[in-house]
Amino acid sequence: MANLLYLVHRLPYPPNKGDKVRSFNLLKHLALKHRIYLGTFIDDPDDEVHLKALRAYCAGLYVARLSPRTAKLRSLTGLLTGEALSLPYYRNVGLRAWIKRTCATVPIDTAVVFSSVMADYIPDMARLPTLVDFVDLDSAKWRQYATTHRWPLSWLYRREGERLLAFERDVAARAKHSFFVTAEECDLFRKAAPECAGRIDAMCNGVDAEFFAPVHAMSSPFTADEIPIVFTGAMDYWPNIDAAVWFAGEVLPRLCRRYPGIRFYIVGRSPDPTVQALAGDTVVVTGTVDDVRPYLAHAAVVVAPLRIARGIQNKVLEAMAMARPVVASAACAGPIDAERGTELLVADSADDYLAHIESLLANWIRADTIGQAARRRVLASYSWDAHLSLIDRYLEEPAP
Repeated sequence: MANLLYLVHRLPYPPNKGDKVRSFNLLKHLALKHRIYLGTFIDDPDDEVHLKALRAYCAGLYVARLSPRTAKLRSLTGLLTGEALSLPYYRNVGLRAWIKRTCATVPIDTAVVFSSVMADYIPDMARLPTLVDFVDLDSAKWRQYATTHRWPLSWLYRREGERLLAFERDVAARAKHSFFVTAEECDLFRKAAPECAGRIDAMCNGVDAEFFAPVHAMSSPFTADEIPIVFTGAMDYWPNIDAAVWFAGEVLPRLCRRYPGIRFYIVGRSPDPTVQALAGDTVVVTGTVDDVRPYLAHAAVVVAPLRIARGIQNKVLEAMAMARPVVASAACAGPIDAERGTELLVADSADDYLAHIESLLANWIRADTIGQAARRRVLASYSWDAHLSLIDRYLEEPAP
């Protein structure tokens, strides 16, 4: 049993959004065999009630409170220092002091860093062996943002992509080993940082197929006369906002002309004002829900129309685990090991979404067959333990 310092950029509990699902399952996996000293941030006051549950996994815990508004202002200092703006966003004197104190009083064997920005807290990886879970290549995300926004945001996002990539390369060069969520993300980073090619691996996402299972009895949140099309995710995240707005504008009106009972349910926490403005006769914006599973279980179709996506989307795996037919963009579907057309439907345009959704609504037997095949795929290919065990070989055992 080793002592592990685990640093995460957002409280890894509850596992109710993409990054928290992965960071929590990694915490749970590591805690099975090791003592965990967790340093993290809390950026949502509603998560305070979950600290007691989180402590059950930790030998030591430090939670720094982060105000997104203040952090955004602090990040602008990066324009003066020349660094990526993401780094000062997550800088905290209290967390840095706790890490120093913990390393001085506990024989830490290995540091595990979740998200590249948290590697800023481990300047000397030669003395403390460090494993970095980049998850996605964040610098590539910012470069994608630059292509979809006007100046000055396009310039700011392009700058962030360039500066963050330089930081990511430096981190990977100093780390003992690094991980990305898909082989595609690994290949992208190898091209950008060939000097690190031999020390990175893909550590795929999984899904809790017992929790996300169609066997649970769940009452429907929909009315009997509705045909619910469901999209889930954190609705303050720009790619999700963009996806909801695009689908509501480009696909939904055409669907409603043929199926008057169609309702587009946007299910997720913290909906941006742009998303809230979509609410109306054909769109329902739920905000935070206690349990997303009833919305998935009773959906006619689940959609994931993200035009910008990095890595594997947990929202897609969860819907597949619930045995629902999913229509996803090529960006979402690309990294997922599923047979196109029988386990997962892929759409490249509004016409594709329209054709796929209409075909599913017209043939409930086919929709159910695709949903059942999707669940079998999740059970066969997306176990958390099978994927996360990859990190075990790199963990330092305590010295005699």
